[in-house]
Amino acid sequence: MGHGRDIKIFSGNANKQLAEAICHAVGIRLGGSDVASFADGETSVSLFETVRGFDVFIIQPTCSPVNKHLMELLIMIDACKRASAGRITAVIPYFGYARQDRKTKARDPISAKLVANLIATAGADRVLTMDLHASQIQGFFDIPVDNLLGGPLFTEYYARQFGAGTENVIVVSPDIGSVTRARAFAQKMGLGLAIIDKRREKANQSEVMNIIGEVGGKNVIMIDDILDTAGSLCGAAKALVEIGGAREIYACASHGILSGPAVGRIEDSYIKEVRFLDTIPYNAHVPCGKIKYIESAPLFAEAIKRIYEEVSISTLFS
Repeated sequence: MGHGRDIKIFSGNANKQLAEAICHAVGIRLGGSDVASFADGETSVSLFETVRGFDVFIIQPTCSPVNKHLMELLIMIDACKRASAGRITAVIPYFGYARQDRKTKARDPISAKLVANLIATAGADRVLTMDLHASQIQGFFDIPVDNLLGGPLFTEYYARQFGAGTENVIVVSPDIGSVTRARAFAQKMGLGLAIIDKRREKANQSEVMNIIGEVGGKNVIMIDDILDTAGSLCGAAKALVEIGGAREIYACASHGILSGPAVGRIEDSYIKEVRFLDTIPYNAHVPCGKIKYIESAPLFAEAIKRIYEEVSISTLFS
């Protein structure tokens, strides 16, 4: 079966708020389901409406607790497959295990490939995600993958804040690995680019940070895809101010994991504001006035509409 005769959207427990916002933007209600756990921790899924022949979208970022939310996604896909859904799209705003995309030493697993195999084997026909940590992960899947980019959302926000081509604003890549993303963002904004070069001269010594580029007296925008414990980002912000002489530090990342001491580090850092996309829900029990969010639901909703209507979504990548 190719195109489903109608569309339904379901959600696991990872980010129901985002799922409801996407449904509102699409113009349909969230499908009725119950995703719970048995006493021994096994995941239980119940669908309360028919999906036979429907084009089904399951919204579930695999954020913390990663394994629990991944199992919810896999079991929901299996439930829809066994209920004769016409087509199943796994909408994964944040793809967990993406940082395990290669072997860095002997006998390392490539867990991102394993998770891709699990999703396809469970019965997903395609995947819709955002800002994969490494673009080659799309090739790990044996099914079509649409990888949306969060950069345009940040470009729109900071263009309103600072304007395009402003001389006293510069984009900074917090490490060498993020240079490609930062360069694309800087080009769209018409801004200059600087890079933080981190290196550890000897074992058990702190990192030495070199700034490649001139940031003195400028407002800095640091951009990355994932912010986990925030140690590197906050260290880079300190170097930009104390060594480079930057004026104000702003940061943005598509996925705010915010593990462990991350929120406290951001609160105590030189960073004035951090902007995330709402792909991962924020822990409201650990408040931080510097952390703000940008809605990603309209972009996901537009992609879902186009996938359902079988039209190109390539314009959404820019």
